[in-house]
Amino acid sequence: MLHDKILHSRHILEQVLAKHGPERTAVAWTGGKDSTVVLWLWRSLLRERDMAPCRAVNLDTGLKFLEVLELRDQVAREWEIDLHVQRPDIPLDVYPVAQDKLTCCRDLKILPLQQAIVDLRLSALLTGLRRDEAPSRCDRQPVEPRESPDHLQVNPILDWTEMDIWACIMEQGLPYCTLYAQGYRSLGCMPCTVAPDQAPDLAAGGGERSGRDQDKERQMETLRSLGYF
Repeated sequence: MLHDKILHSRHILEQVLAKHGPERTAVAWTGGKDSTVVLWLWRSLLRERDMAPCRAVNLDTGLKFLEVLELRDQVAREWEIDLHVQRPDIPLDVYPVAQDKLTCCRDLKILPLQQAIVDLRLSALLTGLRRDEAPSRCDRQPVEPRESPDHLQVNPILDWTEMDIWACIMEQGLPYCTLYAQGYRSLGCMPCTVAPDQAPDLAAGGGERSGRDQDKERQMETLRSLGYF
């Protein structure tokens, strides 16, 4: 049941809070549905205990959907999130975007994420990863030690399903990006996210990430070894 999963996720977050505190913990918030649920869980826990700040890191590659950025900024204001937007130090007008997926993700996502962890002195990073979202995530653990830089990656909703996410959003009245109402199920950078009407597998009931660039999806294990969450 959703209630039990919420309690389990809260238990994981309570342990993180006890060990790392709010100052050294942040949500890796993409603006997508899953990490927004994690942000809500973490913020709720901190508010109940009258603790602050509720920190979040957003990787703005310069290639995100405008709708995602608008939601990010609106929610950050309304929820009073201590939001750190990390951008790559690369001029996109001369960068070969998405030509080599591994290199592109490393330069625009992984390296900026690692820099944010160092700059903010984080020891715990909360993500919205779910096991059922992709086969490459079936072996993931709720708490994973990561290196370069050293920190704990915490995946508090790992055992949630896509339906659990939407049930929680509807039940709690949480905000979500308008692109989901247009048929998108997973939102990444624009060059690597296919519109629903251009993704036959997605329309035919394919996997949740079938609208993502499949060349990149096949290399998720390599990306993970480089520091991708």
